[in-house]
Amino acid sequence: MRRARGSSMGMIRLLALSAVLASPLAAQIARQWEVHDTLRPRPPIVSARGVPSDAMVLFDGRDLSEWRSGQGGPARWRVRDGYVEVVPGSGDIETARRFGDVQVHIEWATPAEVNGEGQGRGNSGVFLMGMYELQILDSYGNRTYADGQAGAIYGQHPPLVNVSRPPGEWQTYDIVFRRPRFDSTGALTSPARMTVLHNGVLVHHNIELLGATANMRRAVYTAHADRLPIKLQDHGNRTRFRNIWVRKID
Repeated sequence: MRRARGSSMGMIRLLALSAVLASPLAAQIARQWEVHDTLRPRPPIVSARGVPSDAMVLFDGRDLSEWRSGQGGPARWRVRDGYVEVVPGSGDIETARRFGDVQVHIEWATPAEVNGEGQGRGNSGVFLMGMYELQILDSYGNRTYADGQAGAIYGQHPPLVNVSRPPGEWQTYDIVFRRPRFDSTGALTSPARMTVLHNGVLVHHNIELLGATANMRRAVYTAHADRLPIKLQDHGNRTRFRNIWVRKID
């Protein structure tokens, strides 16, 4: 099973760190310490050869024990040859565990045989917290609306560039997601944000999400739990996935 390249991992950690340090809370914490204070706690050591040592592996090519059907019960997608493939009509799958702020690595491939056009080619999606979608699509020579192509935050933000590979080739997403914050009344205090590298290329930089993904209408926020499952979409195409892992950053 192919692992993430070091250059991609280095970039994603840098972007994640810049987003965290930009927060008011991080600045407040930093002021608690003198410059070069030897008593300041040092960062934990993490091995970055392949999957980071502090990551949780959600799919390693063998089984779907970390997943379940979005409709309840076991996940019904097909596992073989180190990948899992959508079984059209079986429904979405979601993680058995719940997550908030995360770094996610996922590899995916649309069908090598091209059928259909536009949104009908290799359509799927990664839904952070089950409701904030990063679109998966065969966008290699495939014309569709900009906020629905591969790498788009669906219905909201097109990717900065299209770096899609030909149908059937494996592609990567490295995602840093900061969940939205709500106060005790359910009012939004801080919107969700996302940084995304597609095939190692930056396509979203700490961008503000407008709300939960919606079809054919403007996105809005509704208060929800701090941690929810990650979802993969069954959109009727036999899209494949492999090497999925997550790091909690909250």
